[in-house]
Amino acid sequence: MTLHGQSIIAGKTVDSTGEAFTATNPATGKSLEPVFHESPVDQADAALKAADAAFDEFRAKSPEERASFLEAIADGIDALGDALLKRANEETGLPMVRVTGERGRTTSQARLFAKLVREGTWLEARIDKAIPDRAPLPKPDVRRMMVPVGPVVVFGASNFPLAISVAGTDTVSALGAGCPVVVKAHPGHPGTSEMIGRVITEAAEKTGMPAGVFSMVQGKGSEIGMALVKHPLTAAVAFTGSLKGGRALFDAAASRPNPISFYGELGSVNPVFLLPGALQQRAPQIAEAFVTSLTMGVGQFCTNPGLVFGVQSDELKQFMEKTSSLIKGWQPASMLHAGISNSFDTGVARVIATPGVDLVARSQTPASKEASQATAALFSTDTAGFESQASLREEIFGPSSVVTHVGSKEELERIAESFDGQLTASIHGTEDDLREHARLVRILERKAGRIIFNGFGTGIEVCPSMHHGGPYPSSTHSHFTSIGTAAIYRFVRPVCYQGFPDDCLPAAIQNKNVTGAWRMVDGEMTKGDA
Repeated sequence: MTLHGQSIIAGKTVDSTGEAFTATNPATGKSLEPVFHESPVDQADAALKAADAAFDEFRAKSPEERASFLEAIADGIDALGDALLKRANEETGLPMVRVTGERGRTTSQARLFAKLVREGTWLEARIDKAIPDRAPLPKPDVRRMMVPVGPVVVFGASNFPLAISVAGTDTVSALGAGCPVVVKAHPGHPGTSEMIGRVITEAAEKTGMPAGVFSMVQGKGSEIGMALVKHPLTAAVAFTGSLKGGRALFDAAASRPNPISFYGELGSVNPVFLLPGALQQRAPQIAEAFVTSLTMGVGQFCTNPGLVFGVQSDELKQFMEKTSSLIKGWQPASMLHAGISNSFDTGVARVIATPGVDLVARSQTPASKEASQATAALFSTDTAGFESQASLREEIFGPSSVVTHVGSKEELERIAESFDGQLTASIHGTEDDLREHARLVRILERKAGRIIFNGFGTGIEVCPSMHHGGPYPSSTHSHFTSIGTAAIYRFVRPVCYQGFPDDCLPAAIQNKNVTGAWRMVDGEMTKGDA
């Protein structure tokens, strides 16, 4: 596929006239062809008008038709072959094995949502039949189901150029729900984005979808993204990125004359709690798993374990010794782009300068700044040091973590209570540890969206039970997930139909259950007719 550096508006490629920019290979510092241009605000307007015009036709498509569209997207991504992997590797510095695995996750997600849409239970159909002779008042016929909200704006993430980008979970869940999508491509991988955007456009045409079902704009600045969020035809927004950028967009969504839902995943330090029994049994093994998680993808995951806590003991010292040895031997690697690399260096320097914090270990091989490389870093402090330095709670996006040596179980619980919202929290322990630290688990239920026992938050399983979100600032809406099939509920809302003739109702809540999906009829779950 030859790249043209163009945006896509309602099935057509269009040139942009804004500021020119190129992708850069972070491992070499070299610019990549072609030249892209900042999409002007009028393209945001055109994309959303086309999406709104397509909405009624698209949402009227049958579950089978929408599922076929999603499967055509997955097939098209597979058909790009090694060319897609090569471009993603060049634009992000992510190794080929990583982008290959991410492609598999991306296509699997699309097919998973196709299966969900076909099956139909996600519509949460509820039927309460009329009882006209009920005394003292008749009971009306009342039915309810989920319906799509309208055009959705999706912001691609820098650290997942495939799985949380143009055809990532946000896009396929919105399309599966029946919502047209306008993507703001991430400037770190514009070529990868164009390739995927053209696949979606071709899949829409192949499966008979309206042209406005998908558009994609390019840009490095904030103007085009802000215009998309503020546009009166935007019904919802999905975002994965920094706290600063996400909060600005969140505030814009809330300050509109008609506020809209902004589903932002903004940042997390993902605390890890090492309990005594686990350290006594397997401190070296926990250290190995911790360093693997910390350095995975050069630490560029929102679930990266940035803070560790354990009660001071000989076993905790053993954990530190093993972790230090592994950190020192970790080889520097290129980050996604120079901006992230520089921010990581700034964050590490800030921790080094923090009173009461010691630098325990760092990669012994120097990093190449020309290749935007990072070295891993391990720090330690005690309870007083951690509690007196609020900056230690700030996310450092990269392979850096602070281990806090606490004096007691009570200090561990007090620290846990002090956290803001987190995407994940991990507990390493035995079953006896869990029983003895039941209060810690209860505390973490209030703080995190996912609690992991004897594991780490990196390596998210895409499945119906997954929840990727948490209290602010980890996400802007803790009730919803951005990973897994439940992500579709961000882009639908319930509508209740009262007193309608059966043949005038949506198919999902008519008396005959044409799809065989589970429905609640008169308070009972059934696959039968009403």
